[in-house]
Amino acid sequence: MALMSLISDILRRPTIAGVLGGLVTLMAPVWIAVVVGVLVGWAWKPKWANFGKELLNGSNESSSASTALASSIPSFNTLKLQLPTRIPWISDDGAEKGNLSVPPTSVPESSSTASERGSSSLVTDDDLHHLYRLVEEKDGGPAWIQMMDRCTPTMTYQAWRRDQETGPPQYRSRTVFEDATPELVRDFFWDDEFRSKWDDMLIHASTLETCPATGCMMVQWIRKFPFFCSNREYIIGRRIWESGRLYYCITKGVPCSTIPRRSKPRRVDLYYSSWCIRAVESKRVEGQLAACEVLLFHHEDMGIPWEIAKLGVRQGMWGAVKKIEPGLRAYQRERASEARLSPSALVAQMNTKISEDYLRSLGGVDARRSDVEDGGSGSSSDEQSGKIIPKLIVVGGAIALACTLDRGLITKAVIFGVARRFSKMGRRL
Repeated sequence: MALMSLISDILRRPTIAGVLGGLVTLMAPVWIAVVVGVLVGWAWKPKWANFGKELLNGSNESSSASTALASSIPSFNTLKLQLPTRIPWISDDGAEKGNLSVPPTSVPESSSTASERGSSSLVTDDDLHHLYRLVEEKDGGPAWIQMMDRCTPTMTYQAWRRDQETGPPQYRSRTVFEDATPELVRDFFWDDEFRSKWDDMLIHASTLETCPATGCMMVQWIRKFPFFCSNREYIIGRRIWESGRLYYCITKGVPCSTIPRRSKPRRVDLYYSSWCIRAVESKRVEGQLAACEVLLFHHEDMGIPWEIAKLGVRQGMWGAVKKIEPGLRAYQRERASEARLSPSALVAQMNTKISEDYLRSLGGVDARRSDVEDGGSGSSSDEQSGKIIPKLIVVGGAIALACTLDRGLITKAVIFGVARRFSKMGRRL
């Protein structure tokens, strides 16, 4: 009744501005309470909540579930949400899986030869086949849903999203840079040393292995996230195929036994980010291939519910994309000054040459293994836990808020009602 009386008093105000101001004053604390309640609820999430899910996945998952339960203890310091990273704290331990392990050899080899073969096997022709099918829209996946269409005087950007039955959301984007060559853009995205100047999330990058024959690399990235989320570690295999002035650049998560897992930064296993770079006709100069098109295909599982990740991507995508072009133009100026190329930029020019006939033949290739498409395999329990927002945790956080923040203006009934609506958000995304 107190809430209805308050609303009635607001509606009796003589001016529309007074009514709107009163309603904003009433609702703003409600939404602040809900957001804080969600964060508190997630921070206090007991480890047995994940343990129960893992037990339901089958007896063959029991050992990994036990390891996940014992490997980490939740604390208030785990209140680290990042979009698009993940909130449920699942153990980083467990055996690494994937189809890209180094093949065993029966004949003793020198360490350098073994390293070269190991590097070149990280990203294979199967990955090229998969990227080609994505570019040509022949991969057999769901239809793409357009999210964005923006442009600046020197850049055009379009983005799409699609949801698979299992796994995180997949994103496709098309970016056209005016007055840029495919070779420059290829080197720009491969140059880890320069990336730190425009990508403020990259705090560490190192090359672990390089194959001098194919240019295939294994690199380690550590990316910085906001203060409420731990940093993420990536072990990435990458390689470039070239057909004329068309470049297929593949980067994906790969297993690495030489670098042990740590609790912080948390390692991201499921990672796929690959693009096709080619010259296209410029909007400024008709009939000339003076622009560069980049088709990007990206998905990863960094640990937050995928519905929340989609919301974060939708809100922050354009702001992140706008930072790329200033970096590219700075790189363009540096290259024009004939500055010395970095080691990773030099490797970007070591491409595997393929013919147009070979590319056309890929159109008839059957779908490959799903682990190649995923860019590394994550555990089934991870995939299932990322699909929904646990309602009890959301409501639990709201209860904690209601018990501590309610001073009469915001009733417990309102907080609980909004929390229940918020817990159903995943169905609407």
